[in-house]
Amino acid sequence: MLETFDSQNWHDPFHATDQSRAVAALEAGKVLFLPRLAFRPLNSETRFLSADLAGGSRKNVSYDPVRGALGGTKPGPDDAEISAMMQRFGRDARALVTGLAPAYAPHLEQARTSFRPVPVQGRAQSVRHDDRLLHIDAFPSRPMRGRRILRVFSNISPDGSAREWRVGGHFIDYATRFAPRVRPPLPGAALALASLGLTKGRRSAYDSLMLGLHDAGKFDANWQRDTSYETVDFPPGSTWMCFTDIVLHAAMAGRCALEQTFHIPVAAMARPELSPLRMLENLTGKILA
Repeated sequence: MLETFDSQNWHDPFHATDQSRAVAALEAGKVLFLPRLAFRPLNSETRFLSADLAGGSRKNVSYDPVRGALGGTKPGPDDAEISAMMQRFGRDARALVTGLAPAYAPHLEQARTSFRPVPVQGRAQSVRHDDRLLHIDAFPSRPMRGRRILRVFSNISPDGSAREWRVGGHFIDYATRFAPRVRPPLPGAALALASLGLTKGRRSAYDSLMLGLHDAGKFDANWQRDTSYETVDFPPGSTWMCFTDIVLHAAMAGRCALEQTFHIPVAAMARPELSPLRMLENLTGKILA
């Protein structure tokens, strides 16, 4: 499930053979692993590597590059420095994606940057929000309408703790198992949610199905117990990336991970038929977006 690259610099150019290998692996549902690519906080930023940074019951600190807004922290005088650290990671992540997959570059939509300082272990979560259960990513409030979700992660833990993931099997097997359980949305539900401001635009049939698949897998305790997966440890100083809308994953342990989300249209893919949109359309026999 891993495709390894030896880069140590976020802005290094990649050879064409490495670019082809990276795109093929990403689109096939693998995780790109860069064990020596470290994001290094400045000395003045190391004080932020604490679970205390997150405000209240929040597990993530987020930065919205469109609004320039920081969220999830206890408001204070350090907000500008925290934002600067996260902006720098966002720029590095974008450079990495465009270096490995230059065909994606003109189509990248940079979404939120997040910092996850709180340890995964011991957090009380509802089943739907428990990232320790194998799942695919789907956004309740942000309809994708078929666009891909590409995420870049980096472990900056100061105490040597690895980010432990479980990586599951193939998306199409998962979708074939759980799609029949997903109920279609009520007529008019997408319009109502958008009108009330609960979603940023209308959900498509694709979004409703992906959300249903996300929930169905998490709520099936027998499947979670019995399905096969690989355990992968991402040590501090390493970076990894994948299409999280197709890679079944669960975060089991670790703290202080940075993450940058990008959205990419299906048309930008080298093999659009490997997108979840096209696979689900083939599975259901319906146009979903």
